[in-house]
Amino acid sequence: MSTPVPPAPRRGSRLQVESLGLQIGGATILKDVRIDIAAGSLVGVIGPNGAGKTTLFNVISGLVKPTTGRVLLDDRDITAASVPARARAGLGRTFQTSSIFPRLSVLENVRLAAQVSLGGSGSLLRFPRRTDAATELALEKLRVVGLDHKHASAAGDISHGDKRKLEIAVLLATEASIVLLDEPMAGVASGDVAGLVDNIRDLHREKGCTVLMVEHHIDVLMGLVDRVAVMYFGSIIAYDVPQKIMDDPLVQSAYLGTAAA
Repeated sequence: MSTPVPPAPRRGSRLQVESLGLQIGGATILKDVRIDIAAGSLVGVIGPNGAGKTTLFNVISGLVKPTTGRVLLDDRDITAASVPARARAGLGRTFQTSSIFPRLSVLENVRLAAQVSLGGSGSLLRFPRRTDAATELALEKLRVVGLDHKHASAAGDISHGDKRKLEIAVLLATEASIVLLDEPMAGVASGDVAGLVDNIRDLHREKGCTVLMVEHHIDVLMGLVDRVAVMYFGSIIAYDVPQKIMDDPLVQSAYLGTAAA
């Protein structure tokens, strides 16, 4: 039997959100959200607390169904698709709180993703041999994020910053063509931020994937992304290159709480 080889990285996917709206109990959470993100872009999403950033991610990733509008991945309508179907289509996601398996080792967390990526089982009950292709792929991705020396540690025992790096290693081991990062710097010690920024750049460059990230560290985000989308009261009020966003009077007013909804 021939040894499976790692899949060739997908090119980044184009993401389109068209007239997206979400109402819950009569309250408007998202209102006519429109954005077209080019394949291979690295885009930041900013806005005051409660602007709808994480909710937008939840709708794009399929955790929440919108009231109106559509989500398209490479011109294919995925609005009604399940979360697993979106993952198979190439959509990856991290959350504000860590979503790793804390009782498994660092290596085993990445190895599970590598198994699925190579066409194998994602079962926790079927661990591959130490020398198989999935293990080699997992170790390679752990080296990329600088966690190979902690491969045997329980994932729940490593630092918060390392948990974020581990999540990125998991994404690197998948075939994701578009990745949603929800506050990847949240709770990360200042000394770990630069390394995590490098990991996000590696995720973007190595895989050629599209990256969409919510981040409150504005100074970090502005030096990392190609374009910035600004959310305010459930709508996107600006979408442009970082410098133009920083100079936009409407954006400045929104952060001061004086812009119109």
